[in-house]
Amino acid sequence: MAAGKNKGKKRKESDDKDLLHSAVKDHSITADSDINSILAGMAGSGGFESRNLADGVDILNRMQDEPGCTKFLSFVAALMSTGARGIVRDMLKNKMFDVVITTCGALDHDIARSFDKYYAGDFRMDDKELLKKDVHRLGNVLVPMSAYGPLIEEKVQPCLDEMYRAGQRDVASYEITDKLGSTLGEDSFLYWAHKNRIPVIVPGIVDGAVGSQIWLYHQQHKDFKLHVLKDQSRLSDIVFDAKKSGAFMVGGGISKHHTLWWNQYRGGLDYAVYITTAPEWDGSLSGALVAEAISWGKVTTKARQTTIHGEASTLLPFVYAAMLQHHHQQQQEKKKK
Repeated sequence: MAAGKNKGKKRKESDDKDLLHSAVKDHSITADSDINSILAGMAGSGGFESRNLADGVDILNRMQDEPGCTKFLSFVAALMSTGARGIVRDMLKNKMFDVVITTCGALDHDIARSFDKYYAGDFRMDDKELLKKDVHRLGNVLVPMSAYGPLIEEKVQPCLDEMYRAGQRDVASYEITDKLGSTLGEDSFLYWAHKNRIPVIVPGIVDGAVGSQIWLYHQQHKDFKLHVLKDQSRLSDIVFDAKKSGAFMVGGGISKHHTLWWNQYRGGLDYAVYITTAPEWDGSLSGALVAEAISWGKVTTKARQTTIHGEASTLLPFVYAAMLQHHHQQQQEKKKK
């Protein structure tokens, strides 16, 4: 009996060691602390979303370092109305990603802000008064009507006409975004995608101002058509050529789903980081943790993956700063070799 009790005690001690192996550590931040040391502190802090943030940055850096890894960036439109647009622009400028999947509104905001300004507002402003003053409100960002619909029409219609006159009649979204990018300045994410030959695919391209302009152009040129299956063929080529694949998904909806959906055809993503504010208890795609995608074969069972719950415009500057430091360190090490 005593021997049996001892065996049971040893098993419990062994189980405890397996379970209780990572002690919570307090942060120790000094005036000299940089972003990487703070993230390292987050990794050892025990909780709550700080660990997921630190893990997400580590996954993104590993994804960047993985030879032959095809890297997807997906994001929602609202971010492009904020300063986060500059982070997406610089990620593409630095060639951190190979393909972008986004929504039509991202094109709208990128074009509009290339030629005019948005302004800081407040979540509690009187929307009836804003309507009288021809100002749209996007959360706490103010979008003058003059900087949106009419301006986008002015800039998009000539692009579509150039494509049409060049003989492009059945066009994919990535062809339209590439053309648009060729006409914008260096503050635009579409410009850097065009310059670095990074396809920008917009599966829901008719759901926004640019989409409405495509429809309007079609009214006068009935042989000018969107070829959505051409986008799918491009994604198919990208996915099946990938030795490994990873994704940074900022916000949910169609851009996140399309990224996951296409990667299931190669057995799933090998790296996946997702930022969201949506809850999972309503069964929505936006609220679903990356881990849920494993059951669908959209993320591999051995993937490095995490979901970070937090507001993207707050988190992105820190994520990008850490990625950029890692990127520069890797570049310096390559030069030494």
